[in-house]
Amino acid sequence: MLFGKLLPREGNFFELFNQHAAYIVEGARAFIAMIENYADLDLREKHANEVVAAERAADKVTAEVNRLLHKTFITPIDREQIHGLINAMDDIVDLLQDATETMQLYDVKSMTEEVLRLGDLSAKCCERVQHAVSLLPKLNHSDAAEAAIKTCEEIDKLESDADRVMRSAMSKLFREENDVRELIKLKAIYEQLESISDRCEDVANLIEGVVLENS
Repeated sequence: MLFGKLLPREGNFFELFNQHAAYIVEGARAFIAMIENYADLDLREKHANEVVAAERAADKVTAEVNRLLHKTFITPIDREQIHGLINAMDDIVDLLQDATETMQLYDVKSMTEEVLRLGDLSAKCCERVQHAVSLLPKLNHSDAAEAAIKTCEEIDKLESDADRVMRSAMSKLFREENDVRELIKLKAIYEQLESISDRCEDVANLIEGVVLENS
């Protein structure tokens, strides 16, 4: 299938995917900045607000994609693929906001090394998602299709790394944390951060499906 011949004049879905992916990375980088500067209340609030702003902007793109789906007769890829991909992408930025709000609501005393490691892996996953999404309009070229598959494999590896960090973090938490309230807070945060990489893997799986069907 030649993607260029099928792009609808009513709207460019690929461009909207790219916009959304950019907000995912924007939110991920703001989240990393927040946890790295967690002890500074002013910087913490500043970067938390940036995460929220990225999530709201991404929501608008998601709404525009769903609106266009109802108006466009011919779409560049299958309608279900478009719907599934944009919603899976939106889940990523939603989780970034959820993790941010959890930290604020729970008033965690300080960031642990495991939070920083999980946050870093999540951010790397988000960046790879952006790269994979950017290749979607070029899948009629074999090199772009191969690059997309490779990027999706990188996301899968990062998700596996996050799983290992998560298991280690939970083991350490239950062995060493004596404050039950702090244990409950950190457990929730670890789970949310690991879920971000899971959702990135969901996007990677969807993109792999698009590649296999349309390249």
